[in-house]
Amino acid sequence: MAKANPVTRNKKKRAAALLQQGALAEAKPLYQQVCQADRRDLDAWVALGTIHGQLGEFEDSERCFSQAITIKPDSQEAHFNLAKVQRELGRYSDAEAHYRQALKLHPDWIQALNNLGNLLHAMERDEEAADCYRRAIAIEPNYLEARFNLANLDQARGEYTEAIAAYRELLAIQPDHPMLINNLASALAKTGQLDKALACYDQVLALTPEAYPAHAEAAYSKGLYKLLLGDYREGWTLHEWRWRTGQFKSCLRQFDRPQWLGDKPITCKTILLHAEQGLGDAIQFVRYVPLIEEQGANVILEVPASLVSLINTLKGSYKLVTKGGQLPPFDYHCPLMSLPLALKTTVETIPVDIPYLAADEQNQCEWRQRLGEKTKPRIGLVWSGNPKHLNDRNRSIPLRSLAPLLALDYEFHALQKDIRDDDRAFLDEATQIHSHEKELQDFSDTAALIANLDLVIAVDTSAVHLAGALGKPVWVLLPYVPDFRWLLDRSDSPWYPSARLFRQYDAGKWVEVIDEVVAELKRQYE
Repeated sequence: MAKANPVTRNKKKRAAALLQQGALAEAKPLYQQVCQADRRDLDAWVALGTIHGQLGEFEDSERCFSQAITIKPDSQEAHFNLAKVQRELGRYSDAEAHYRQALKLHPDWIQALNNLGNLLHAMERDEEAADCYRRAIAIEPNYLEARFNLANLDQARGEYTEAIAAYRELLAIQPDHPMLINNLASALAKTGQLDKALACYDQVLALTPEAYPAHAEAAYSKGLYKLLLGDYREGWTLHEWRWRTGQFKSCLRQFDRPQWLGDKPITCKTILLHAEQGLGDAIQFVRYVPLIEEQGANVILEVPASLVSLINTLKGSYKLVTKGGQLPPFDYHCPLMSLPLALKTTVETIPVDIPYLAADEQNQCEWRQRLGEKTKPRIGLVWSGNPKHLNDRNRSIPLRSLAPLLALDYEFHALQKDIRDDDRAFLDEATQIHSHEKELQDFSDTAALIANLDLVIAVDTSAVHLAGALGKPVWVLLPYVPDFRWLLDRSDSPWYPSARLFRQYDAGKWVEVIDEVVAELKRQYE
């Protein structure tokens, strides 16, 4: 290989100095010139790829590392860095191949094992991910990052006892690590140890400035558990921290008008109320729209397209718009889930003018004809929700777990449109449950079907909120530590008078819940 000329060597030296100083924008053009002058300069291509990656220019970074591998196929550094970039680009299979090539060249590379574990976890291959973490820890027992990731994986898989023990071992080494304490709090809360969890969140808040991500995560999580405990005064206030968390920061709407939180009169003002999270959340909190109109405001209500026809049955003179469409001018805005804070809602003052939504009469009639003559109790079922929901592992139930319920001589109707692959075979064989995947186009169709049923039995999904908003009897199957809105130690709901709550006695165990539902059904209908 020919030696670089003095000018090129000088540019490369200046670029390296700038890179070391963190002056990425200044170093980048120099490295580009070096790479253009010498297409075989491995170090320059790796450095340029690193700069592109740190600047978020992942496709350019990928090209640089690919060129580095062309120059030197056994460059473990190039394979490692290319894998990192390809994960950012969402090309998980390619990233896995390059991590494994890096490990083939350097089997004891603990950082590569750790990163491969993170990638496999993202690919929902948790057993392989855990194996990667354990291999890294076996090589270097004090490799705290892999131990932390293994503890997080235990928690994600519902192995809370193991996660708690691992977090505490790590805290013995790093006692004031905010994210360790925060994740320990999460695991403690999932096992019902709410007092200990809240103490941990308070510890994080004391350790971190407000600008730190861990501070926002702790404040938001503390707020959810305060709400679960019925402390709505502090809970709704802390709930506003959601916008600073990684989960919600990207969802924050940027408007040129201020947010309203009940802090100023809105008589004769126009306010935009907009859905922000799940469809069930929107259904639950549109109940506040009439209360805002009572304050003399002109309301613009923005909801997702799948909810428009249903929400249009809400009484009022608001202007309904579809999310993503053109918005009329307004003076203030407020996310729907900030309205309880704005109106100072407590458990005792939850608005329960039920029903506040309705099913279309023509649609109801069409469903009545479709279902035919009723000869036995008609019951709607929902056993699983969105698999991407953060708490899906705890809230959803495999359909076959409902076999004791389906053995009853009733007429069952599936109210969910999306059927998971694991449930499909069972559903196809279960002749006693009718599926309506093709007929349920939006929530107005689901509402019309529910209107023709005697009862809805569902896990914690949007169907629960729909049935509750319609005033239809709904039995809710809840995990051991439920979502904040269901509170604790009660079988009723202040949000939905027609709801009855069936709670797990032990985390992850649905058998007793199903048995209790079966007994209650027999008591009611036989």
